[in-house]
Amino acid sequence: MISICLSRPIPNPHHSLLFKPSPSSLLHPLLFSPRRRRRHRHRHRLLLPRAHLLSAIDSARPVIEASAVLAAIIVVHETGHFLAAALQGIHVSKFAIGFGPVLARFVSGGVEYSLRAFPLGGFVGFPDDDPDSGIPPDDADLLKNRPIPDRFLVVSAGVAANLVFAYLIVFSEVVSVGLPVQQPLPGVLITEVRSGSAAIRDGLRPGDVILGVENIAFPSAPSVSELVDIIKMSPSKSVPLRVLRGRVDSQSLVLDVVPDESPDGSGRIGVQLSPNFLVSKLRAKDLAEATRLAWKEFSGLAITVVDGLKQTFLNFSQSASKVSGPVAIIAVGAEVAKSSSDGLFQFAAVINLNLAVINLLPLPALDGGSLALLLVEAARGGRKLPRELEQRIMSSGILVVLMLGLFLISTTCCFAGIQPAGALLTVIPDEEWVLEKCGNE
Repeated sequence: MISICLSRPIPNPHHSLLFKPSPSSLLHPLLFSPRRRRRHRHRHRLLLPRAHLLSAIDSARPVIEASAVLAAIIVVHETGHFLAAALQGIHVSKFAIGFGPVLARFVSGGVEYSLRAFPLGGFVGFPDDDPDSGIPPDDADLLKNRPIPDRFLVVSAGVAANLVFAYLIVFSEVVSVGLPVQQPLPGVLITEVRSGSAAIRDGLRPGDVILGVENIAFPSAPSVSELVDIIKMSPSKSVPLRVLRGRVDSQSLVLDVVPDESPDGSGRIGVQLSPNFLVSKLRAKDLAEATRLAWKEFSGLAITVVDGLKQTFLNFSQSASKVSGPVAIIAVGAEVAKSSSDGLFQFAAVINLNLAVINLLPLPALDGGSLALLLVEAARGGRKLPRELEQRIMSSGILVVLMLGLFLISTTCCFAGIQPAGALLTVIPDEEWVLEKCGNE
């Protein structure tokens, strides 16, 4: 079982001009007839919905792309469990994406395939304790009656599928669009400036590079986090920023920016910041090089994911915000897709690796919990735990996962400015790393 728990309208600047008649039209006698005026108004009314529709489609595209990536990862995980059971001849009764009430279903080959209401993951069901299945309780092809190695293979197949899928994603990236290679550049890049903010009021523009703060010495150019801390600590105080605008060899200028004071007393200037770097694409010359590059990138991503997970659990009070719901995952994916669709390759690989690692943890309702019970059974010489005890352990875990997932969905939807950086029991190192690694290509 997998447990996942990782638009602003575009204003029309010509809207107010749409019904404004030109001076020449006021002098044209035919345009004063009622029939002609109705026809002109009718044409204007047809233009408005089309513009808004195109704007809505364009705004929704990154969200749809990120949602499709997340759905594909869930399907791959559950397909791993399903195939591992079916290829061994083990009875399977259900294949579900999501939890809770059924939205759509169909039955094929004795298996019920369903789409459910809560997008927290999915599951593969087995008729081991279903009295209505018509299968005798001592049937050798029930999962519970199979040897430990067979059951171990079924439980671990979801994680294996995610690992293989992550490598194939990176491999596809290498042979299609190329592997992104980042060359660090000095400064912090301003990718977006909000209208009406302190930044736009004091002269900052998208594309500006902040090289430093005049009255503060840095060993090198400031990082995103250092700059954010300076701004937060300077509400209503002038912060002289040295800014590079235009070409790299152009002259820098100093802008005095006065951060607005937010409700919590910290300063804010209304910009989106990103590490400044130049991205080039590394493409493989042949299949052997593509395999080697893909493995190197896959290994690097896996190490980063494991390190991020370790830091989260060792410092959970400071890192709890990295555990987020599916809405937050889609939010990060949408930001990546807006920056560059190519970044979805890295985003999908990172989420796959996160889910693979997390699902190996020995927690009830996760694959690692089921594997832990199998290891206990093996240590007892093949004697199973009492069925009631095992079901209570797993049921309590499922309840905790569902409650945590619903909580994460509600908090993500209710609080603006959340740091969308992971999934339910899935941790991405940090949002800045995700957008730096996956976006801005």
